[in-house]
Amino acid sequence: MSKGTVGALGGLGGLLVIGLMVFSLFTGTDTSGLINLAQSVSGGSTAQTETRALTVDEQRELDFIETIVADTEDVWNGIFTANNLDYREPKLILYRDFVQTQSGTTASAAMGPFYMPNEETVYLDMSFFDQLKIEFGAKIKQDVSAESGDFVVAYVIAHEVGHHVQNQLGILDAVSAQQARSSTTEANRLNVAMELQADFFAGVFANKKQQVLESGDIEAAMIAAGVIGDDAIQRKTQGQVVPDSFTHGTSEQRAYWFKRGYETGDVNQGDTFKEILGYSL
Repeated sequence: MSKGTVGALGGLGGLLVIGLMVFSLFTGTDTSGLINLAQSVSGGSTAQTETRALTVDEQRELDFIETIVADTEDVWNGIFTANNLDYREPKLILYRDFVQTQSGTTASAAMGPFYMPNEETVYLDMSFFDQLKIEFGAKIKQDVSAESGDFVVAYVIAHEVGHHVQNQLGILDAVSAQQARSSTTEANRLNVAMELQADFFAGVFANKKQQVLESGDIEAAMIAAGVIGDDAIQRKTQGQVVPDSFTHGTSEQRAYWFKRGYETGDVNQGDTFKEILGYSL
């Protein structure tokens, strides 16, 4: 493991930001901490916000997210320490519907959670998790159990934290540098390898927290990983699959790498770049 850059940890507040715009994505990395939700959006001319007390369901969701983030900190602190490295927890900003990032970018729930490497911050839209439960809920209940739906949220968070791990290890910088020298197709393949490694790291996290997993949790995560594959999404949205345009990997690949991380629990088994591209970064 090689050393990269890291971020800092904040604190969780009890207010919810209500946004008037929508924008976001599911490709980030970084989870330094939890901050007051009322501070996660700046109220500029293009984005107005208001705050209100959390509902009972929202408070439950926030409590669960806080627990998962704390668990990821325990796991990655342990792994980094075992490799003589320092793990500095990432920041986590929670919002609903839209947010203006610290870098000035406006983002919304349309594309899911995202990570800002330059801020070392994971952004999680609470409305995304509402949609996640609607999208996956019925299948999870049918194939596994209703309770296991919560672990899908944990999988998403662990994936984003996986990007933060990559950022600390210098992997994101290496990918960016290689992409700058590559064709569009090769740049996409690099992105696929990067995203699959984040899925692998999410699996490693699950392996280290087996004592708190419930029956059906891993199956639920596998279902989610399969549904969000590039091939499944393209087939659903455009009626055809274009492999050269993949950026996250197929359903089979995403489920495979999460499962590999879960079964091995060994970060050294997650060189997705070598297995997919034929070379290590």
